[in-house]
Amino acid sequence: MMKPISVWKQELAGGTHTARLASLYCCSPEQTAAHAARYAAVLDGLEATFGAHTEAGLYSAPGRTEIGGNHTDHQHGRVLAGSVNIDMIAAAAPNGLNQLRVQSEGYDLCVIDLGDLAARKEEENTTMALLRGECEAFKERGAALSGLDVYISSNVPKGSGVSSSAAFEVLIGVILNDRFMAEKVSPIAIAQIGQWAENVYFGKPCGLMDQMASSVGNIITIDFADPAHPDVEPVQVDFSQAGLALCILDSGADHADLTDEYAAIPNECRAVAAVCGGQVLRDVPFETFIANLPACRKQCGDRAVLRAFHIYADNQRVARQVNALRAGDFETFLQLVNESGTSSWEYLQNVIPAGYKEHQEVAVTIAAAKHFLNGAGAVRVHGGGFAGTVQAFVPLEKLDAFKAEMEAILGAGKCHILSIRPEGGAVL
Repeated sequence: MMKPISVWKQELAGGTHTARLASLYCCSPEQTAAHAARYAAVLDGLEATFGAHTEAGLYSAPGRTEIGGNHTDHQHGRVLAGSVNIDMIAAAAPNGLNQLRVQSEGYDLCVIDLGDLAARKEEENTTMALLRGECEAFKERGAALSGLDVYISSNVPKGSGVSSSAAFEVLIGVILNDRFMAEKVSPIAIAQIGQWAENVYFGKPCGLMDQMASSVGNIITIDFADPAHPDVEPVQVDFSQAGLALCILDSGADHADLTDEYAAIPNECRAVAAVCGGQVLRDVPFETFIANLPACRKQCGDRAVLRAFHIYADNQRVARQVNALRAGDFETFLQLVNESGTSSWEYLQNVIPAGYKEHQEVAVTIAAAKHFLNGAGAVRVHGGGFAGTVQAFVPLEKLDAFKAEMEAILGAGKCHILSIRPEGGAVL
């Protein structure tokens, strides 16, 4: 929705959007002033970067938390995930050029020619690749692309495991959908476009869970048995009503130079599936995998076999987690979260990068969190693993002490207490 910038600023300052902001950021109306100020700031940033504009639109895409199903999505498995109340926001305005110009705070300006959207090998692993890929995907769906200036601000920590990359992809998708599609595509399609751009243009063989959780919003369970038409169901739950706080712990480890570690997981799982006659593990019944275990070990190696054991088990755990949450059985839910974390460490082996000795930040974070929780709550590696974050469900009566204890080890601001956001990608 485009409005004159002066109108947006009046509305933001005057409280017109208070109810919407309170919903998006899971806070009281009295706490929305800081969020309104963020949107006013991106309007200022838009004009400071690109010059005066007649009108603009405001947009948001949240980070996500993976609650169940670690690395199951790329094997067409099941996941449980939710959007959280930290996000990337943007102001976007027509520029009269045939260019998409994107300025993210703290990063270099990205400019792509909308008349040249072919994938470029030299752009792999860059923001330019994601932008070009998403524009091409929307063009293929009938988008009448024209020049646009975009200014982005984020409080989703980069490399933190709450998926700033998916938030960015969804944010761009929401903007392109709002501005250029006569027939709007669904949040699911926006997620699929982001994944496609990341796979084909960016060069990373990611699954679809991150984008889906950011785009659709709230807590959802997704079955990727048919990845072109994933089965998405809401799961209504309020962790605070169960006496639990959702914490994301930033281990301080960086994802840089770990692309090969991440890529090895889906590659090894696909190799095991191929030995058993499938493309991904979801194609292969567990009994068939067991029957072919000697051949899988010989052709793929033992690490690949252990990773397959994790995928099969975590798929089953997701279904049990969903049933437990719907039944209000949080004891079973927490037990399953802990089981998933143990499986990720022992079988999936995505806690410590291969060969690392001095730097095992995620492992230390998990060990410390388990110590301080002393058998309460639950702890697991979060997202891709190897670096980034750890997820903890913390009893509310332990929350203040837990945060202080973990930040004494990890550093101030490294324990993020988050809420589940009820909406995914949003047009303000």
